[in-house]
Amino acid sequence: FIQMLRSAKKRDVLQLLRRAPEETRPFLVEAAVATQSVASLAALSDFLDFGKEPKPLLEKFLYAAAFSPQPSGELLHLVLDKLDGKQLAPEIWETGIVAVGSLVGKLCQQKLCGLQVVERGVETILRGLRGAEEEAEVVIYLLALGNAMLPETIPMLLDHAEDGPTAVTTAATSALQRFPVPHISSKVKQVMRRIFHQKRKSYDKTCRLAAAEILLDNHPSPMDVINILLATSEMETEMATFLLLKVQNSLRDHHHLARKIMKDIMGDPRINNYNFFSKVGISSSFSGPLTVTQDLISTFGLDLLFLEGGFLRKSVSDFSLLSHGQRLRAAQVTFEAQGMESMMGENLSEGEEEPELMAGMSATFFNVQLRPIVFFQGYTDLMAKVLLSSGEPTSVVKGNLLLMDHHQVIPLQSGLQVTIKLQGGLGLDISADMDVSIWEQELKTSVNARGSLAMDFQAELDSPFLQATLRSQAEVETLIHFDTMLRFSSSPVLMCLQLREDQVPYR
Repeated sequence: FIQMLRSAKKRDVLQLLRRAPEETRPFLVEAAVATQSVASLAALSDFLDFGKEPKPLLEKFLYAAAFSPQPSGELLHLVLDKLDGKQLAPEIWETGIVAVGSLVGKLCQQKLCGLQVVERGVETILRGLRGAEEEAEVVIYLLALGNAMLPETIPMLLDHAEDGPTAVTTAATSALQRFPVPHISSKVKQVMRRIFHQKRKSYDKTCRLAAAEILLDNHPSPMDVINILLATSEMETEMATFLLLKVQNSLRDHHHLARKIMKDIMGDPRINNYNFFSKVGISSSFSGPLTVTQDLISTFGLDLLFLEGGFLRKSVSDFSLLSHGQRLRAAQVTFEAQGMESMMGENLSEGEEEPELMAGMSATFFNVQLRPIVFFQGYTDLMAKVLLSSGEPTSVVKGNLLLMDHHQVIPLQSGLQVTIKLQGGLGLDISADMDVSIWEQELKTSVNARGSLAMDFQAELDSPFLQATLRSQAEVETLIHFDTMLRFSSSPVLMCLQLREDQVPYR
């Protein structure tokens, strides 16, 4: 479809979009974004009215732009123009800002940071961040900076990480976690140490753990590792259990940057002893390989952080690909619940502010952070959701993405030329649900991920006396369900985890 659109005129694309039935329109918008021809972008500009179009269609357009593998400056220009100076629904504005961050980051990876439209995109995010008054707004701008991964924004992220309220600190540290190792400088590590050891103020446990992870995952000094391990002896059981498991994981991971340092430290009986490693919390951290080849390692990781009373505070399921020193977060889904302590009659740690009752989730796919989804905020909202729950899962992302689009001409020694075309498309449908039952004291979370990948390869030799074409097509489908169920009415807390994968047809 994309190949067909590439040769279409603006008038034809616009007619196609306007006359298409409602159910096929999202697919056409995604294809037009993926085509990125002058005609298709001009047609989209005329067709999409951000004041009138239904929200799902506008979200489709913005996410298709955010996931574009090699976006053009014109695509960023179109997104910025559509967002500029308009009264938008909150979810469309949030998705738009996150998409701008992703487009800026990808254009800079293509060495196009100097484009005027890229500078305009960066300025849009930074100006918005400086002028944001609501906490939720600040969080969205920080997530956009995480998508952009611009080294010059690191000082700003550090300021928000150290001085912001819990939600802002969490967003800023998670943005910093996405930067590659060379950008995690001594200044970044200094701020992370202050957050972890609470030098300036008291921080939420999730913020402290994120700071510890940044220190442990980026060429840590032996002193940092020792200090983090020593700090666990003064922590609550759950937090200490989680951190110690993180350290043990890195010892098992042959590709972890800190493995050698950890091994040396574990040789010291003053640290590697029963007193340290006998914490018996129910929090857990696990990561291990799914497939290993010469060029690629795919891993699955699961982190579960509990409160002292057994309630789930945060769960992170992560599917990543590692290849030649590069890491791609294929899918990461995070569930978070806070403020449950007071409901369960638990006491807060000394100096810790009482957080607002809230549950929500955030997701990252192919290194693009999506806007967070809030299941409920505040006790009244929780009661309304419990009483009026539809039982339907929340859609996180649904649509079709062009993953790769490669075109190359190779001259042969004989003087002939071979033209190679490679395209890869991905269909995604990911939904998530969180169900809290106050009466039965149960918490259920579920993530359903359906995906289909189609690859099209063509090599063509064309000369006056010889013509040959080699073509190969491959398709693979997969369906993964990941469910957790917790019952905290009794002690110990009962927990059931289930990862189901349907048969994978490969054609």
